[in-house]
Order: sequence, then structure tokens, then C-alpha cells
Amino acid sequence: MVIGAEALIRWQYPQQGLLPPGAFLPLIADHPMAIAIGEWVLDTALTQIETWKAAGLALPVSVNIDAIHLEQADFVDRLRQQLSRHPGVVAGDLELEVLETSALQDIAHVSSVILACHEVGVGFALDDFGTGYSSLSYLKRLPAGMLQIDQSFVRDMLEDPDDLAILDGVLGLASAFRRQAIAEGVETLAHGEVLLQLGCQLAQGYAIARPMPAAALPSWLASWRPDAAWLGRAPIRPPWIAKPVVLGNGSATLVSSMPIIRRPLQRSNFCTSKSMFWRRR
Repeated sequence: MVIGAEALIRWQYPQQGLLPPGAFLPLIADHPMAIAIGEWVLDTALTQIETWKAAGLALPVSVNIDAIHLEQADFVDRLRQQLSRHPGVVAGDLELEVLETSALQDIAHVSSVILACHEVGVGFALDDFGTGYSSLSYLKRLPAGMLQIDQSFVRDMLEDPDDLAILDGVLGLASAFRRQAIAEGVETLAHGEVLLQLGCQLAQGYAIARPMPAAALPSWLASWRPDAAWLGRAPIRPPWIAKPVVLGNGSATLVSSMPIIRRPLQRSNFCTSKSMFWRRR
């Protein structure tokens, strides 16, 4: 079943067409404009949640937040103000993603921000987990409920034993720290099958859906069904991992503990009708 959508950002440039985020977001890194864009993205996402609900579709949305935006002293107050302008958005409808590759300057402050967001019903995820500055430190000190495993590990896991071992280890970490884990970049049915065998029940990628306008998502959702190869897969430890990674009481073979959703679980990407996507890829 589909459990949510992730917002992606693109720029519809008059002369060059639709530009990916790498073509323009680095230009505003650590600039106040990044905060302004982040505010617009949040407001647009909240509006989209309400629009879908009005059409009978309740679907949580994840939005990426730049580190400079998240570390603003008034971030939580401004988020509360935005939520108050969208009364149709309730607890659990919005999740914020902080890039694990971000060099957060004040971990204690960011941790308090995440906890304050939890109090207003907004969840948090560590995006691109495993590629950043201090993965284990962030995992220990930031109370984010979800780890998004970077697609660079997922994409080549069928051919590269090292990537498969890293993936298995990250799933073990998620279990040990009692976090959910979602695999990014699931592009084939085979990727999904192996992930299910590893005990990873949350996934997103082209094997599920390519980015689409927000208006197109309801009809896609009504017709989409998981492939039969993904149904009824029990987690097993693949024989090609000679030394399984087990940390504390956690193991990468443990299945998700979320009681309200059935596997396999998917998440789709979407864009708004303004040709804006919201996740850096």
C-alpha cells in the first residue's frame, strides 16, 4: 500500500525548460533565499494536503528542509503559524526531511526543534542516510523517526556486495535505535524483492512510480497495485552476506514494527501543478 508522497522541487525555466535541483539550489546554499524557498515549499505542501483531502484522499507528504532553514531561531514558531493557516492538516500529515549530508552547526538546537515539531504533529526523517558528515552522531542525537537509506547504496546492491552489506548494516542500525527505515532508489522489481528479504518494508523509487504532477497522483493511486513478486515475501538473511551486522539488540532481518500498515509498503513522489517538485535528487 502507498503510505505517503515525497515532494520534489524543479524549476520551470523559460529558456532551458525543466531544471533539476542541482542546477539551481547550490547557487542559493546558505543564502536567505533558501529560507524563502523553503517557506514557499512548506506552504505549497500544506495546501496540497488540504486539496487532496477535499477530494477524499488523505496522504501524508514529506518535504525536505535545508539546514540553514531548520536552524533559524523562529523555525518552530513560523511552522506553527503555517499550520494554523491550514486547519485541514492534522498530526501525521506532514514529515520534514533533513539531509544527513548537511553540516548542522548546533545539534542540540536542532534536536530541540525536532522535539517541538513532534509536539505539533510533524514528523522528521534523516534523508540520504549513510552519506553524510557524522551518521552515527546524528542517529544518536537527533530524534528523527525515519531513516531514508541513500539511493547510492540501493541502486548497486544487486551487483556490489559492499553496498549490500552497508544496506544490511543500516537496517540493523535502524532496528537497534528503534527507527523506521525506507530505501530510496528502488528502480526494479528485483531491488524490491531483495529489500523485502532483508526486512525492509518501506521503499520509494521508479519501480513504484516516477515523479508526477500532484493532480495526477489520485488516479495513479487508484490503479496502482504492487507486483505479485513483492507479496508474501518473508525476511531472510541472504547467503552472500558472510558476516551479518548486528548492533545491540537489533538485526537487519527484523521486520517493521508499524502495526497499522501491511507490507510491501511504498511511497511515491509527486510534483505540484506549477511544475514544482520538492526533493533534491
